[in-house]
Amino acid sequence: MAEVIVQEKQNGKSSRRREFIRVDMTPMVDLGFLLITFFMMTASFTKPNVMDLGLPAKDPTHKIDPTVIKDKNQITFIIGKNNRVFYHQSNANELNTTNLKETDFDGTQISKIISEAYNNAPEQKIFTVIVKPTDESNYKNFVDMLDNIALSQKEPYGVSDIKPWEKKIYQELTK
Repeated sequence: MAEVIVQEKQNGKSSRRREFIRVDMTPMVDLGFLLITFFMMTASFTKPNVMDLGLPAKDPTHKIDPTVIKDKNQITFIIGKNNRVFYHQSNANELNTTNLKETDFDGTQISKIISEAYNNAPEQKIFTVIVKPTDESNYKNFVDMLDNIALSQKEPYGVSDIKPWEKKIYQELTK
C-alpha cells in the first residue's frame, strides 16, 4: 500500500513540505507468484521429436523365415565415411566392385533407387531395405538415410552390421 509521509523543517525558515512516497510491493509480489503458478499449470511442455525405428514385432509367433528374403527382394545400403553411401542387391558370391554402386544422400536419388529395386523384386510383399552403417560413418548420415527411407514409403526396413564380405569390397572402393 502506498503511504505518504510529511516532514516539516523547524529552523525558523519557511516550512516547506517535502513528501516522501513509499510503495509497498507485497501485492505486486503476490501477483507475480500467482501469474507464475498460473502459467506453469496451464502450459504444455513440448514433446521431443523421436524417430520411429522399425523394431521387431512383439508377437513371438510372427517370424519371417530368413531364407524367404532373397537377394532380389532386398536392397542394402552401406553408409561409409566422408558422406558416402553405397548400395547393392547381391549376395556374398556375386558382390564385387562393379556391383557395389555409390550414390549420395539426395532424397530423390535414394527414393528412385529403392523404387527401382522394389519394382524389380520377385515378391514385393516381403521387399526389405537394409541399412548397414560402417564404423567410419556418422550419425547425421544414418538419420538422413532413415529419413530417405521414410520418404520412399517402402516398409519394412532394418539396420544391421556390415558383413565381412561386404566390408572387403567396401574397403577396396574407398582406398
